Amino acid sequence: MAYVCELGTGQRVYLDNQGNQTVVTTISSSLGQQQQASSSFPTGNWTAPPEVFQTPSGAVLKITTAQGGYYIQVQGGSMSAVSGMPSFGSSQQMQVQQVASPPASSMPPMQPIQPMQPMQPMEPMKPMEPLKMGDMQMNMNPMEMRMGNMEMRMGSSVSSSTSAQSTKRFCPKCGVSINLGDRFCSSCGHRLD
Repeated sequence: MAYVCELGTGQRVYLDNQGNQTVVTTISSSLGQQQQASSSFPTGNWTAPPEVFQTPSGAVLKITTAQGGYYIQVQGGSMSAVSGMPSFGSSQQMQVQQVASPPASSMPPMQPIQPMQPMQPMEPMKPMEPLKMGDMQMNMNPMEMRMGNMEMRMGSSVSSSTSAQSTKRFCPKCGVSINLGDRFCSSCGHRLD
């Protein structure tokens, strides 16, 4: 059999003797929410119903077994065994009622974890269609852009298919136009490689 005690301020404590263990469950209810905590303590089989005492620092549960008395301190949702008999001088004994069983956990039972399947290789992406806007066209593979009679490719310089601009080069030092065969800039004298 299990026991319950109303601690006040929306908190109840349930006590259950399961074999050699005492299972303590606290349930705190407040506006629209509920918290539940459980702990078990090795006490042995009970020889008397549990007792609950309200103290200035929370509640003390007294469990009586053939091996002696066990004391469990409850403060909010935390529980801990107390060594030795606490002083009950300013404490008040609370009413404990017998219930058919302690509350079931509000958590759904955990489902077994299924092993993950290995990822399937991705299918290769289709090549992008050329992008067209007016007389401008862009291709991604190879990276190139055409606009009118101008064409630009990734890794190459701007060129024109109809003029001699494909042979135009510029001095890296001063920016003046130079011819393809020049070894030195005619403006600044910089050596061209």
